[in-house]
Amino acid sequence: MMEQSEVIIVGSGIAALQLLANLRWDMNVIVLTKSEVKTSNSFHAQGGVAAALAPEDDPYAHYIDTIEAGRGLNDPEAVSQLTRQAPSVIRELLEAGCAFDRDERGEIVLGREGSHRWNRIVHGGGDQTGKRLVNCLLGKIGANVSVKEHEFVFQLLTDEQGKCYGVKSKGRDGTISTYMAPHVVLATGGCGQLYAATSNAETVTGDGLALAYLAGAELVDMEFVQFHPTMLSINGDIKGLVTEAVRGEGAVLVDESGRRIMKGVHPQEDLAARHIVAQAIFDCISQGRSVFLNMTNITHFSKKFPTVAQLCKANGVDLEKGKIPVAPGAHFLMGGVKTDEAGRTTVDGLYAIGEVACTGVHGANRLASNSLLEGLVYGKRLAAHLNQQAWEVPRYHALSGNLEQREIMLPAVMEIQQSMIERVGIMRTGNELRKQKEWIESFFIPENLDALSTSQISRVFMLITSWLVTTSALVRTESRGGHFREDFPNENSEWQQRHIQLQKNRKKGEIYESTEAPAFT
Repeated sequence: MMEQSEVIIVGSGIAALQLLANLRWDMNVIVLTKSEVKTSNSFHAQGGVAAALAPEDDPYAHYIDTIEAGRGLNDPEAVSQLTRQAPSVIRELLEAGCAFDRDERGEIVLGREGSHRWNRIVHGGGDQTGKRLVNCLLGKIGANVSVKEHEFVFQLLTDEQGKCYGVKSKGRDGTISTYMAPHVVLATGGCGQLYAATSNAETVTGDGLALAYLAGAELVDMEFVQFHPTMLSINGDIKGLVTEAVRGEGAVLVDESGRRIMKGVHPQEDLAARHIVAQAIFDCISQGRSVFLNMTNITHFSKKFPTVAQLCKANGVDLEKGKIPVAPGAHFLMGGVKTDEAGRTTVDGLYAIGEVACTGVHGANRLASNSLLEGLVYGKRLAAHLNQQAWEVPRYHALSGNLEQREIMLPAVMEIQQSMIERVGIMRTGNELRKQKEWIESFFIPENLDALSTSQISRVFMLITSWLVTTSALVRTESRGGHFREDFPNENSEWQQRHIQLQKNRKKGEIYESTEAPAFT
């Protein structure tokens, strides 16, 4: 089957929905999503949207907090644009009827999260912000949009000049479809499912990152993976996310003896940057000490955090005792497909927004609640760009014919996840990174994926994205933000403004590494 449109969007999270809500209604748009619209990370996001709305706050303070969290690797202009546009994005959502939480006077309730100097986190339904946002934005989508669920995009189509003109996808029955458009947008999210412990939805396996790499796009800063400090941990098994807003409301981290583990570690203690808190918890657990969130001083906990309360109840945690067992888990990728301020990648006709993109706003470590904000800001910005483009649908011939399936050996999903958490997790060393890189490279990756099942393709993409993260982590010989090297435990000033870029050589199929070009141009 072959279809043509003016815009193809791969993914259906916040960034994709914001783009759809702001595109002209006379455009023909096709959305392809791997599972269903409401199974994205965005829909399940507990945290809120950061915006300087309080009288004592301002976008510059938000800017400073973002830069400090990013450890000097952010693009200052990208951050400035993000924080200045945040208040207007929230106001537009309010006008659209988005149900953010308000106090008895009708004022927006602003919460506090790690590394924010002011209360500036806008929430909906306590810890159900993602659900509220998705439902709001879905209501703004026009009849010009065709959403196709359970379509696994496995190839970006490029012509001889390298321009992207469409995609190939597989349906649930294995049928291959070709979709063509002059503008193809990746909004596929990050890669949390590369790790055995993660907050991410099951579908978030790094597909968009692998797709972009195979199409010849530049990727940047792939070593920076943020581990959220507080995942619900039952006998060592990760069961789900416990939002940072719980600590924002006053919960503190303690070990089994009741000792506060963040005392003396950082001036902001339990609200320090995520990588600092995650590393402190990891150290405790490595020493055989269990870690808990003590939330006894939070009144009406279940009302304020219904999602967390339900998660705890479902896993046998008695909230009356006031302690939630926690451990870190892979949460967010700061790096990704290199883009400019409008979401354009280095491949003509290909765009990236949301977590799959690296815009320069997060640097080495994302500030809490800047992820939904980034999706909202860049989704709207890309819409403004596309709304001004001339609309000539390309007339390329769809590729035909499948190669015979060759027997290939691929590791099981759990084997990839376990190896990544052990060798490329919170604490990394050169020896373990080299082992992982060699292990990944021992598997044959076919150039043509047509004959593979969706399960096989997913594992191929997981291997490619794991290789990108591992290779970048091996190159950066320092510790900064979400990247911690035990053999290089300190920040190195020589690396402060240097970005690791990876790109596939389209002619030779080789890769090169560069540490010179900025992430944001």
